Amino acid sequence: MYSFTLVFLFGLVVSSLVQALPHSPFHHRRRLMKKDGTPKYVVAHHMVGNTYPYTQDDWQSDITQAHAAGIDAFALNIGSDSWQPTQVASAYAAAQQSGTGFLLFISFDMSVLPCDSSDAAGTLRNYISQYANHPNQFKYNGRTFASTFAGDTCQFGQDSVVDGWTAQFTQHPDVVNAGGVHFVPAFFSDPSGFGGLSGAVHGIFNWNSGWPISLTAQSAQSDLNPLGDSLTSLVSQGVASVINALAQFVGATDTDTQYFNALKSLSSDNGSPTYIGAVSPWFFTHYGPDTYNKNWIYYAGSQLYPTRWDNIFQSRDMYDIIEICTWNDFGESHYIGPIHGAQPNSQAWVNGFDHTAWLDMTSYFATGFKTGAYPAVTEDKLYMWARPHPSSANAPDPVGKPDNYQLDQDVLWAVVFATAPGSVTLYTSDSSSQTFQVQAGVNKLQMDLTPGGYMRGVLQRGGQTVIDLRPQGYTFDPNPQTYNYNAFTAFASSSSSSAPTAN
Repeated sequence: MYSFTLVFLFGLVVSSLVQALPHSPFHHRRRLMKKDGTPKYVVAHHMVGNTYPYTQDDWQSDITQAHAAGIDAFALNIGSDSWQPTQVASAYAAAQQSGTGFLLFISFDMSVLPCDSSDAAGTLRNYISQYANHPNQFKYNGRTFASTFAGDTCQFGQDSVVDGWTAQFTQHPDVVNAGGVHFVPAFFSDPSGFGGLSGAVHGIFNWNSGWPISLTAQSAQSDLNPLGDSLTSLVSQGVASVINALAQFVGATDTDTQYFNALKSLSSDNGSPTYIGAVSPWFFTHYGPDTYNKNWIYYAGSQLYPTRWDNIFQSRDMYDIIEICTWNDFGESHYIGPIHGAQPNSQAWVNGFDHTAWLDMTSYFATGFKTGAYPAVTEDKLYMWARPHPSSANAPDPVGKPDNYQLDQDVLWAVVFATAPGSVTLYTSDSSSQTFQVQAGVNKLQMDLTPGGYMRGVLQRGGQTVIDLRPQGYTFDPNPQTYNYNAFTAFASSSSSSAPTAN
């Protein structure tokens, strides 16, 4: 069993680290393409099920913000609600009206859509036929792009999964006559069997690659230290040993490599097989047995979002598309878009927990992925995020603590985009602060949180204060009334920084 006292010691050592992400001059905005001439894309998963009250103006707002962040398209996750086709139509109309060239495609949520008959497949085919010629439909190698969440057991009344998807979708006359489909689903099946999907799919989306899902409280000892030494021994070896341990699971690309290699056995009639990797900033869901019965975290510390992005950049040849998970899945706390629309009974851990700091930093990483060069940092920016209470705090919450809560460290995470060297002082209370020297480019910082304290960051250069950020509404509460392992994020730039405000 994992020693949680050692987790605390582990966090203390890691909190002394300042990491700078590699920075390359930004020479141009031209996308680098695959050998077949296909450009790379960044898309974001958008839950249509959370858009019930949306107007077209709401869609327009989402599209405008996503486009500004370097996102090329929304993957519209659609379920079985009767009102969802109307919202999909509104999204396409808004994309066209925006004049941005923003793209859309359907991601069928096969965890709720029926797939037991040929008639059920007709719903999927109708979406392809309806939007195949829309000017804002995402096309890939000339065909209408489509994806899924799940669906690896669907047969649509045929004898097998492959027969079902082939006969009733990818090679059905309705789809072929509409110009064809480029189908890249998120199937949760063994990669060793990808070759057997030839004819049914044109690639695979590795949904779970965005988080270190194999890391649990029970597996932490072996995952952090595969050589078998005790964690006490590991920590005593210093920061370098800790970082080496972290590197194998924070933003790791192991499963990407596995999927990428497995796809080589897949035959595609529309270019080489397409690989989609995921990137995500967080994961916490807190539903009791009386609702969805989902109550766990995936470890998202150690600046998972920028770290995963940078690891993708270092291995960018593997990826054709990166999908951000997600724009607005509030129930699982991995949204980067603004909090609006409807919520799936997640208000208790979502309201007041803005995530648009992650949205703001997305453009930098999306540009790097698509062009092969990180853009120059031309404006100082400071990003901060933290959980609202200690990991081990007790609350009178009938749902209980989430699975794997023990992995979380009580840390203020910060990322600094600096135009030139300077110093950053992080505060977690009036008496707790730490100063770091930062270099031009992207710097990752962290320090321990203080129970009852706050978050504040000050960037200084040449004796002048460039940014002073202390967001309202955040306290690290040692006595919470409900469990909340969501993140509170905040950011400021040199052009928008304001004096610190009281909580």
